[in-house]
Amino acid sequence: MRSTIEWLLENNQPSIRYQTLTSLLDRSANDDQVRKTHSEIAKRGWAKDILDEQLPGIRVGNTWQYQGYWHNYTLLNRPKYISTVWKFLVLIDLGLTAKNHHVRNTCVLLSDRYLKRKENYHLCMTANISRALIHAGYDEHDRIRPALDWLISQQKEGGGWHCFESSKGTLDCWEPLSAFSVLPKSRWNRRMKKSVERGSEFYLERKLFREGSQKYAAWFRFHYPVHYYYDLLVGLEVLSSLGYGKDPRIKFALDFLRKRQRSDGRWIIDAVHPDISKDLPETSYSSVPPYEPFPAIPFRLEKVGKPSKIITLRALQVLKRVEESC
Repeated sequence: MRSTIEWLLENNQPSIRYQTLTSLLDRSANDDQVRKTHSEIAKRGWAKDILDEQLPGIRVGNTWQYQGYWHNYTLLNRPKYISTVWKFLVLIDLGLTAKNHHVRNTCVLLSDRYLKRKENYHLCMTANISRALIHAGYDEHDRIRPALDWLISQQKEGGGWHCFESSKGTLDCWEPLSAFSVLPKSRWNRRMKKSVERGSEFYLERKLFREGSQKYAAWFRFHYPVHYYYDLLVGLEVLSSLGYGKDPRIKFALDFLRKRQRSDGRWIIDAVHPDISKDLPETSYSSVPPYEPFPAIPFRLEKVGKPSKIITLRALQVLKRVEESC
């Protein structure tokens, strides 16, 4: 374990180093080393590379306006996975917040475009953006609370959610639960608490993987970025964050996670998205026409099939939460 932690603490990726210090080693946010490392996230490594690609905005007269986007301003979520929404989700995962002015510009843009009006709500997008804005510390227009209320209203009778028209929920639609998992419980009301309990039970009843007549192969591969896809590590992250680390029904997923750890203490990244199993019939999840007018462009931070700092960090965070809940 020590050598694994030392690997995560290397200086080349301050985002990983920062999260290792705070979430695995329990260093205070006021710790000098933590503060220094956090200040470097936007200056070196993956986050800097993404920020460097952000476009300056649209020039109006002598000023730049409509700032905070990648690729194009008109379609913020197309093409997958190189446009604004997807890059923003990664930056927030890497530890940046609205205190960074580039990130703040994107917070404003996405809040205005996706959360300002209910007619713009879409389940997976609304939940993903809400979760990221909570992480980023941005809710100046009080738009997250109505979005979370709407997510509750979309919950199916069985406790799950579905991103498309369906009377039943699916394990693929984990984003609403994840939004609640990052919201401080002091901000939960009774409806939220009930929704989280029902949603968590939906996953626990299925042991995080039982859906359909056979195991879905893509759920047994670890990915990053996650985007809006599901796998067992995603399920474990959400359920352990919500306090279900000691529930015996996550045992299968936990055992699977532990078995995937290499002898050197690291985990590999298995795939990047879009990762659609061959046994899945063509659906609106597809990444090619006619279901998707813009062919998806995979985005990755690390080499597939190699030891992954992101996957290893996420796995160790899950195991630590599970251990602390017992």
